[in-house]
Amino acid sequence: MMQLTPQMRILVAVEPTDFRAGIDGLCRRCRAELGSDPFSGAVFVFRNRRGTSIKILTYDGQGFWLCQKRLSASRFRYWPGRVDAALHELLAHQLQVLLMGGDPAATRAAPPWRPVTPSLSAATTSRADGGRAKTCHGRSGDHAGAQR
Repeated sequence: MMQLTPQMRILVAVEPTDFRAGIDGLCRRCRAELGSDPFSGAVFVFRNRRGTSIKILTYDGQGFWLCQKRLSASRFRYWPGRVDAALHELLAHQLQVLLMGGDPAATRAAPPWRPVTPSLSAATTSRADGGRAKTCHGRSGDHAGAQR
């Protein structure tokens, strides 16, 4: 099973794709038209001309995943992109909204990165052990917290 995680790079092809293409055809499109390496582990998202179907291509280190979603009624009303770009990048939660037929630009979520609010010194002094964190520099097979 493939899972979308926040760490994944998700690249959406702005222009429609001929869905007769399989894995090899979509890999060629990734290289030639999108300027990206299909073996990079990025998730590539394609839409057919009528807007009724989406294909997702990704490489997991062992082989390619090719997933397709075809709507039984209606079309994907929203498709990201600009006229001057062949590629548009999305966040994982935005792709999930897109796959449900929604508008990812209309979603509100926390930014993907933000500074941690409490300072490091405040977090360590409020610990029950007086801020003295124990670390384990064990080797494989050592028990956590064991003294050498």
